[in-house]
This record gives sequence, structure tokens and C-alpha cells, in this order.
Amino acid sequence: MLKLNKYMPSKIQALKGFRDFGPVEAKKRAWLQGQMTAVFESWGYEPIETPTLEPLELFEGQIGEDEKLFYKFTDNGGRNVALRYDQTVPTCRFVGNNYNSLTFPFKRYQIQNVFRAEKPQAGRYREFIHVDADIIGNKNPEADAEVIALMLSVYQALGLNAKALINNRKLIKNIPYEAISAIDKLKKIGEEGVIADMIKKGISKTLAESYLQQIAELTPDTDLEIIFSYLKSYGFSPKNFAFEPTLARSFSYSDGPIWEIIVPEYTHGSLGGGERYDGLIAKISGADLGGTGFGIGFDRTLEALEQLKLLPSFETTTKVLVTTFSPDLFEKSLEITRNLRQAGISSELYPDPSAKLEKQLKYADKKAIPFAIILGPDEVKNQTVTIKNLKSKTQETKSQTDLTNQLK
Repeated sequence: MLKLNKYMPSKIQALKGFRDFGPVEAKKRAWLQGQMTAVFESWGYEPIETPTLEPLELFEGQIGEDEKLFYKFTDNGGRNVALRYDQTVPTCRFVGNNYNSLTFPFKRYQIQNVFRAEKPQAGRYREFIHVDADIIGNKNPEADAEVIALMLSVYQALGLNAKALINNRKLIKNIPYEAISAIDKLKKIGEEGVIADMIKKGISKTLAESYLQQIAELTPDTDLEIIFSYLKSYGFSPKNFAFEPTLARSFSYSDGPIWEIIVPEYTHGSLGGGERYDGLIAKISGADLGGTGFGIGFDRTLEALEQLKLLPSFETTTKVLVTTFSPDLFEKSLEITRNLRQAGISSELYPDPSAKLEKQLKYADKKAIPFAIILGPDEVKNQTVTIKNLKSKTQETKSQTDLTNQLK
């Protein structure tokens, strides 16, 4: 174990693009995961988890131009491996490996970390949580509509005014992927930037302009009309969804309806998106099942909630600090702590029996623990405790038998 001078902070830092999370941030993240999980399970979706490390060949040729972002290496066994880049591709493998034990349509959600060798910047990290939900085993547009409705419902449950921008890759199937990946940046870099990007990829200016013109003239097809009807029937208003012909999505495996979620009040980009990927599920799982689903940008969603002041308070969950008056009374303090916890009251016992009472109370005050229990010789003799309210700076003496009722 690394020993540090208590007055000298460590010079060892987290790697660039990777983060530590202190108690408050960790609580925010756990809360958000819990809120999302509750919505998924209320819709009948079940959790799965896949390994952090996968064979490199699983991801190669599936993602598109962003394959340069793979964290890949040769392990000690001489195998070419990659850290989990996304969760859709491993899920396709999972379905193929577990085909005979799954019930189709298989509705799954997954909340795990993914790894991408991004250039670190605001909102972009090299390790981050991804939140996915999918339906595998149904090729109908109603399945696409369901996962879009589920995604909107997640954001509504969080209090966010979400809107789904929806298109269909089938409408642009004659446009090559190199052009699609450029068009996907249209809102960020504008028409001139998109044309320049296509020219850089070997597409003539005339052809690049024709692709943009084709995008501008798109109208919804039958699949999209079914999706829009489903969302309307479910109760979403036209403010919650719209046809977006310029949406392209850069994943090469998208082959049907595609969508992104925005919150107009949040100006830092989309909060997530999804697509149908029938070809990918067939290629990797070996079964012609059909698949559709989405990924939520966890960090951006949390950032939006913070900016719009929609997060609850995350003060300490500890309600009581049980102090130790002296080492010979430590066991009695331990007994009181156990009784409080068994009664469902979140309690801490100060771990140093020889520490001065003043130090223990300062500890409780610094952690914003609202109450402290003092158990001195007089209290033990009279079977009482002193309850100190650290907010009001008042105290009162109560019987030990009435302590839990008083604190509740």
C-alpha cells in the first residue's frame, strides 16, 4: 500500500479522460441509474451484463469510421482483445450464445461502462456509463415505436421536456456510408462543412451536393407513419416527436428507423439516440431475429438535470452519530448503534473510543449529520441518552427505550 505524508497530497492523478467520483457525485449517479432502472422494469425489460473485455474481432467491421477509438491490445494469452466499445454489439453476441434459453421478443436493458479513446473535452470521456434498452426478435415498426416511447418516458420520469427526432435509414439506402457519416454532422458543421468532409472522403462536389439535396426532399415512409401513430396513440404530443430528414446517425450498422433525443432547454447536443440493426443481429448472433434499441448519454443526462435544477438533494444519509464518551463505554455505544440500525435509522459510530467528544461533534457537523447521541456515565446509570440537535444547537435527554421513536 502506498504510504503518503499526511500533509502531502498524492502526485498520482487519474488518467486523462478517466474520472474519480466523490460521495455526492456517486450518489447522484446511483440515483439516476435507479430512476432509469425503475422505468425499464415497469415496461417489462430485464437486465443483462456483458464482459468488459471482448475479442477484438467482435467489434471490427461493425462500428464504422469510429473504430479508430477502440481500446485494443494483445493480452497475456496472445489474444487480440478490446475493451467494451458499446453494448449493442456484445448484446448480439449474448443473444447468439444464449439463443435457446431466451424468450423472444427479448427485451433487455444494460447499464455498464464503455471505453473509447476519445480526445477528452467537456462532455467527452474515455470511460463512461452507457444506458441501453432493446427489443430483439421483432422486425415490425411497432417495436421501434415502443423503444422510442420508452426512451421518451425515461426522460419524462426525470422531469425533462424531451423530443425525439426520427428518420429512416431505408430512405437514404442509396447514399454510401461515407456520405452518411458526413451528413450526420450537418447541424454541427453546416452544409459547406459536410460537402468538404465528403470531398475529403473522395466524393465529388456534384455528388455531395446531390446527396444533401436528396436529404432535404425526404418525406416519411410507411414505417415512420406507423411509429408516429403509435407515439400519438400512447399519449405523446407533437412537441415530443418529429420527422427529421437530416438525421443520419453515424453507426454503420443502422438499417431502419433511427432517432435522437433532444431537450430544447439543454443546448449541449442530443442526450441519446437509437436505431434498428437487423443486419447486425443476424451477422453476429447467427439468427435472423431483428433488433432495435437505444443508448442514453448518461453524463449528458445528468448534466441536463443539474443545469435545469431537477436533481434532489444529496446530503448525507446518516441521521445519527453515536459518540463514545470514553473507551470503557464503547460497548454501550456500540449497542445503541446496533439498535438504531435495526430500527431502520441510518447511524454512524465514531470509530475512535479515545477521541475527545468535541472532535466527534465537529466530525458530525462537518458531514451535516443532524443528530448526535451522547452516552456518558450519568446516562448509562439512568438508562438515558442525550440527543444533540446539531442544526438548532439544542439538546434533550430521553430514555434509551424511547430513543428510536424520538428520532423517527
